[in-house]
Amino acid sequence: MSDAGALPLPTVDSPTTARPDASADAAPQLQAGGGTGSAREWRVSGDWTLLGLRERYAEFRQRVAAASAETPEALWDLRALSRLDTAGALTLWLGWGRKPPARLLWLPEHVTLFAQFMQPVALPKPGPRLGPGLQGASLGLLAFARHAVDLVALVGRLLLDLVQVLRHPSLIGWREISANVFRTGAQALPITALVGFLVGLTLSYLISRQLKTYGADIFVINILGLAVLRELGPLLAAIIVAGRSGSAMTAQIGVMRVTQELDALSVMGISHTVRLVLPKVLALAVSLPLVALWTSAMMLIGGMAAAAAQLGLDPTQFMHTLPSVVEPVNLWLGSAKSVLFGGLIALLACHFGLRVKPNTESLGQSVTQSVVTAITLVIVVDAIFAVLFSDVGV
Repeated sequence: MSDAGALPLPTVDSPTTARPDASADAAPQLQAGGGTGSAREWRVSGDWTLLGLRERYAEFRQRVAAASAETPEALWDLRALSRLDTAGALTLWLGWGRKPPARLLWLPEHVTLFAQFMQPVALPKPGPRLGPGLQGASLGLLAFARHAVDLVALVGRLLLDLVQVLRHPSLIGWREISANVFRTGAQALPITALVGFLVGLTLSYLISRQLKTYGADIFVINILGLAVLRELGPLLAAIIVAGRSGSAMTAQIGVMRVTQELDALSVMGISHTVRLVLPKVLALAVSLPLVALWTSAMMLIGGMAAAAAQLGLDPTQFMHTLPSVVEPVNLWLGSAKSVLFGGLIALLACHFGLRVKPNTESLGQSVTQSVVTAITLVIVVDAIFAVLFSDVGV
């Protein structure tokens, strides 16, 4: 029994004889204890609600299940319930074994509560299943298509905002552009100088050994100058910048997503492309050609040192011969590629940064995807340039 003033607890009455107002046909005869028969009935009464049940759902569900198993053909009378909500109806439904009893007396308002459990759930018909390899390829192709569509949309917004910025030059973030030029250009000079010098040293050493065999020592200048100024310098600089600066751009925008700074910019009516994307794209398109030229110079210095050590080639002769054997168009071609590489790296970094979800796992995945995609596309674009301009300056 409950205390005075408290809500009555739900109860499941013990088996009783048939109620006086119930017909004899409504209460089946069951065998009772002691060998005597009696009409079996389960009468549910009380307050079967979320508050009434409190933490006794399992207890009452087990009691209902035991009653259903003991007397499967018994009459269940719910008309004495004072209150019933979804929690109480679910307790009864689970106790009955997810199906209504054979004989049930309830009120009209109870029908709505139990109807949500009684309606069959239409499960989707399984379609033809693909193999694991084909399914993985289709998911990868779908993800690639989504990235391509989002990237095209970002480029479209960037072009529209660029037109607006040209009409209103006061919107240009000169400080942001100069800061990005410093971070992606000036701060990248030490690492690019070290890597460029070592790559040039190694490349020249290997080439010198092969040319020395055939007595064509002087041609090391032709091979090294053409390869460095046209291909290796811009490509190596782009790969280093993509891993160093591209990842930093993605992480910066991703953190702004996590800390809801991007949402704050949208609330204030500030365009993400004008404030974040455009300065980064312009800055990297300006700074990467300079970094590529610096990297190419360090590669040539490394190659010059290896040629002097391996072939005894005088550095003065190396510097004097280089302009005559390498046409200036190769230098311009390498610079043009660097401009394209810089804009592409920054655009991809911003694209993946804007796609970051507000959690740290998504941030790490986006940074990784940004670097891998940028390096891959840089190599692909460089290969396309090599094929299209194969007859230029060679």
